[in-house]
Amino acid sequence: MQEDVQIRFFDTTLRDGEQAPGYSMNLDEKVRMALQLETLGVDVIEAGFAIASPGDAEAVAAIARSVKGAAIASLSRALEKDIDASARALREAAHPRIHTFIATSDLHLQYKLKLTREEALDQARRMVAYARNLCAEVEFSAEDAFRTDLDYLCRVTEAVIDAGATVVNLPDTVGYATPNEFYEMVHAVHTRVPNMHKAILAVHCHNDLGLGVANSLAGIRAGARQVECTIGGIGERAGNAALEEIVMTLRTRADHFGCSYNIRTEELYRTARLLASITGIKIAPNKPIVGQNAFSHESGIHQHGMMADSRTYEIMTPESVGVLKTSLVLGKHSGQHAFRKRLNELGYRPTDEEMSGLFESFKVLADRKKTIEDRDLVALMESALAVGADPKKMWMLDSFVVNSGNRMISTACVSLRKGKKKYREVAMGAGPVNASLKAIEKIIRHPFVLEDYRLQAVTEGREALGEVLVKISDETGFYRGRGVSTDVIEASILSCLVAVNHMLDENTAASALGAATAARERTGRTPPTGTLAESRMAEE
Repeated sequence: MQEDVQIRFFDTTLRDGEQAPGYSMNLDEKVRMALQLETLGVDVIEAGFAIASPGDAEAVAAIARSVKGAAIASLSRALEKDIDASARALREAAHPRIHTFIATSDLHLQYKLKLTREEALDQARRMVAYARNLCAEVEFSAEDAFRTDLDYLCRVTEAVIDAGATVVNLPDTVGYATPNEFYEMVHAVHTRVPNMHKAILAVHCHNDLGLGVANSLAGIRAGARQVECTIGGIGERAGNAALEEIVMTLRTRADHFGCSYNIRTEELYRTARLLASITGIKIAPNKPIVGQNAFSHESGIHQHGMMADSRTYEIMTPESVGVLKTSLVLGKHSGQHAFRKRLNELGYRPTDEEMSGLFESFKVLADRKKTIEDRDLVALMESALAVGADPKKMWMLDSFVVNSGNRMISTACVSLRKGKKKYREVAMGAGPVNASLKAIEKIIRHPFVLEDYRLQAVTEGREALGEVLVKISDETGFYRGRGVSTDVIEASILSCLVAVNHMLDENTAASALGAATAARERTGRTPPTGTLAESRMAEE
């Protein structure tokens, strides 16, 4: 056991994690995720790569304005234009950090950068000094550090610290290291670099061989005091080290590591659930810490042991990571006070205005299900949060009727309301969901393509609440929606409407609808419709 040390958690879910296919988020979703990361207690939130696109720069700036408890970092190549972009985006951050990097392995220097070792070292030194003139906190990462010549890596580390780096990060960029090897590299830098005491040593491990968490923990043992990771381990290729696995190892094996940290572990499950809700990508049942099966026991031997003493087969409690345990049974006879109390216990603080709609949805669900579980309440709450915006400006479901069978073409009659007005259309399609979404498209008079459709049960049994996640697109971008209901057709319509409202909200509607109107006036042509017929869809 080593001496008690403070470990800083640097979360890159919104930068490295978002680069993984399927995990991209819009501005509102990034801010919402960042606020939850702040609640979780991460020390640094890497909000994006400001130079990558105007959208990334805007996201970094929005997160910098919204989050005040954690440091906000923006990634930059070791180039002045990148660093300038990060500095601009971080102007309103309470605790800004410029994170700049350059590759240091001979492989990257020769084939990617076309630089000599001395040229790369000089560029790293100059760009860290340049960044330090713009920001008090500067982190430098030696990309592909593990495959870098160790003597050269120590030289680079010493040089960037002299230039003003406050954090030096040693990434295993391609997940090639084994724990013993990674320990030796980090320990060598920690002990051999003469000015290492002037900066914090960090590690950033990828998971290509499934060793991301093990290598990160080895780095901590070797002297690293900042660990870079993502929620659920999402990220490029096989992903990054998972934050929840690292922190719960530190907590569960405190006897071995002797580390302290600022993470509120009770927020882990909720944070992972929010990420799944935003991205539409379900948490694997066997995912350590936050997976559905992480605290489930089916074997008779295991169940007997659990009944005798939970420590026989559980090394941590579900409550320690925020896994929900129902203590108050809710049903159709429950009142609003009990409903609000349980939402508060689950970490939600709805306003009185929000409570009215939530309680109405709860009563509808309670009429269909005998017992409401915590997972049902979380699904209802997350669905309500996904809707957002002003109800008067949004398309809302009024009613629907579908006629479908295996020997007929499915037909849907959908009625939507916007404000006090109602609109109704009928459409046919390859299945009841396809027909319903076509009817929606006809009502809103804005073509879109259904890019992805996923249906999953929130709970078990015939009365299970169904959760539908959709991704739609138009010429301006991609939009996700989420809907829950015991009726899968209703859940599909609700999820589509969430995505549609995001597509047409004030951030995109003016430009998208205005451009379409102007185009019609200039050309006399109407944008193509019926795009759902060609969309990719798993009809349930």
